[in-house]
Amino acid sequence: MILKISIVSLLIIGSLLLFLRYIETHTLFFPTKEIASFPDRANLKFQDVSFKATDGVKLNGWLILSKDSEYTILFCHGNAGNITHRIEKLKFFNDFGFSVFIFDYRGYGKSQGKPSEKGFYRDAKAAYEYLLSRGVNGNQIIGYGESIGGAVIVDLASREGLKAIILDSTLTSVKDMIKFAYPFIPYWVFSSRFDSETKIKSVKIPKLIIHSLNDEIVPFQLGKKLYEVSPEPKDFLQIQGGHNSNFYESEGLLRKKIGFFIESLKES
Repeated sequence: MILKISIVSLLIIGSLLLFLRYIETHTLFFPTKEIASFPDRANLKFQDVSFKATDGVKLNGWLILSKDSEYTILFCHGNAGNITHRIEKLKFFNDFGFSVFIFDYRGYGKSQGKPSEKGFYRDAKAAYEYLLSRGVNGNQIIGYGESIGGAVIVDLASREGLKAIILDSTLTSVKDMIKFAYPFIPYWVFSSRFDSETKIKSVKIPKLIIHSLNDEIVPFQLGKKLYEVSPEPKDFLQIQGGHNSNFYESEGLLRKKIGFFIESLKES
């Protein structure tokens, strides 16, 4: 009888853990495979490039070169869609005269593999090294990360040399997000951490942290908390709009602030 109860208990616990892993995967990663559009739609000339992560996973990205560009934006997108859905932002940065390199994480778009936290970090490092192989110096690279992509950029900046980072609608950690979205689930059952709160403390390069007061997915207080624990130099921009619409609702303010931020880098 005791053996039967133990077996049933283990089956229940195992089923619960599998359910929680399902929730974790489908909460953090929403990849889209279809490439529905290309940068030339916005009159951007681009190179469709392939490169590999250290574990051999083949990745895909777009490199938009700007003649005599002082900086290259290394663009880490959010957890949903793929590079197809960021064309307006690519144009936004290119309009500053920057080159832009955006890539798809493993499992997104034409990139192979399955999404994972460690995989995302490998993919960003591979993208960074691809830029170095093209003759771009680390001191010419500005990391830009939106939402979970901000956590990817923070991890990269804590390990590699960058000129600066721009974090847009970024979480502090999965732990904090679980407290907000799933308060009934203990955070430790999730294997993913995306712990930007800890990692950013070692990032001493200039940082611009952007967050919308109306963000319905990543709470504003998490963006503010990330700013508060960050070392100098740093700046914070409060904007308006939803998590996926704030770029369009606050584009003028973003253009002005990012322009000032980039100018300040030239003086540093």
